[in-house]
Amino acid sequence: MTESISKHERNLSAAIHASTLSRFFIPFGNFLLPLVLWLGNKKSLAFVDYHGKQALNFQISLLLYSVILGAISIPFFLGFLPDILDGGLFRWNEVNDHLDFHFNFDRNFLNLSRFIWPVGIAGLFQAALFVINIVYTILATLRTNEGEYFRYPLTIKFIK
Repeated sequence: MTESISKHERNLSAAIHASTLSRFFIPFGNFLLPLVLWLGNKKSLAFVDYHGKQALNFQISLLLYSVILGAISIPFFLGFLPDILDGGLFRWNEVNDHLDFHFNFDRNFLNLSRFIWPVGIAGLFQAALFVINIVYTILATLRTNEGEYFRYPLTIKFIK
């Protein structure tokens, strides 16, 4: 399979996968750089077209999973806010007394049982998505550079 794919195609496809790691340096770099590399070469190189779609679909899928995890944890955080603001850690209900602000720290001021588990589990899933992103991006870069057709796991095909 590697004989029919030129070195240029393999390098360009590997660069598309590796460019998704640019998100650590450039905001939305995990979408912008692969998109630019893919759009410039998708019509003339089928191998690059396949891998550009794979890389972008994987990044979009991971973004969607992260947004869903964040949305799941929002109700738990919002349910936790009244405990902090109203008679908990910050006493905002006494603002009318010459703008007094009381900071009250009591060891039982937080009801962590209903907050820490859902948010903690969502945080663990976010960390797992981060590791999956790094590991599979590196794996895709290496396999693509060898001339293999790589398919990411957990990917929804947004771009067909």
